[in-house]
Amino acid sequence: MSPSGTDETYDEPDQDALDIPGAQDDDEVAVTIDVPLVRRLLAAQFPRWAHLPVTPVPRSGMDNATFRLGDDMALRLPRHARWRGQVEREQRWLPWLAPQLPLAVSQPLAQGGPGEGYPFPWSVCRWLEGEPATTDGLADPHEAAAQLADFIGTLQRIDPTDGPPPQWSNAFRGARVGAECPQLAADSTVRAKIAKLDGMVDTDAVTAVWEQALAAPAWDRPPVWLHGDLATGNLLAVDGRLTAVIDFGTLAVGDPACDLIPAWMFLPATARATFRAAVGADDATWARGRGIALAGSLPVPDDPFFQQDPARVTTALRHLKAILADG
Repeated sequence: MSPSGTDETYDEPDQDALDIPGAQDDDEVAVTIDVPLVRRLLAAQFPRWAHLPVTPVPRSGMDNATFRLGDDMALRLPRHARWRGQVEREQRWLPWLAPQLPLAVSQPLAQGGPGEGYPFPWSVCRWLEGEPATTDGLADPHEAAAQLADFIGTLQRIDPTDGPPPQWSNAFRGARVGAECPQLAADSTVRAKIAKLDGMVDTDAVTAVWEQALAAPAWDRPPVWLHGDLATGNLLAVDGRLTAVIDFGTLAVGDPACDLIPAWMFLPATARATFRAAVGADDATWARGRGIALAGSLPVPDDPFFQQDPARVTTALRHLKAILADG
């Protein structure tokens, strides 16, 4: 198995040097990632595209700043040093994975490099039409559940040889639930967040779900491919029907439990059983997936992620309610 990358790349030194536990958590880009910077990067590295309109994509995520380039392309620029490995991962693997998947995925077109004061590699990919899928906007939740399950199952059946293991730049997706990695799902981190929610949610019930996930048998089969972040912002829909999956920066090979999070963070409760049956999750994997969803749904008041957008607190509490109700 020999996946191909894009034809056009900017040579970059080994990027896995930062993909280790203990890498600094505060390596944020020191420059503003804005339209003028993008225009300078294009003029210097891809002048044939420099004349095209550049438009910021609203709510483009915490890991990358995203811009639309003309009508048919998008640019993704990592915001932190710890996410720089995501560019190479998508560039290497998506051209090989895409033809094997039942939904459209991002198609890398080129890879840019540091320049104009911006220190990381960045990517140019094909723009995919559609709007971020929402629970209320689904034309048929059961169809969406079946589509997601088909996507996840197909991805898991693809040969995982040489695939990226859990590491810093994919947020340790696919690692053992509760492992003391510097990420959301570390046991000590989750328990500390739960403690901060005392008086806001039923912390005993939340802790019980987390402990069920920790107690569930670990994944004991060969590692499989997983997307790693099947959140609503990474699922696109047209006319209420799922059409594409984007943002494969957390792509990994490992325990697929994290790809079950749409059961509680996207699908309505009425379609959850459809999804579980179609994806074929056993009790242990389901419990681990529920715990991972819980770890990402704890609206700690002093967390910058929630401070930046109060609407995220409402969303997280809705997800948490769904997780607790699925007992």
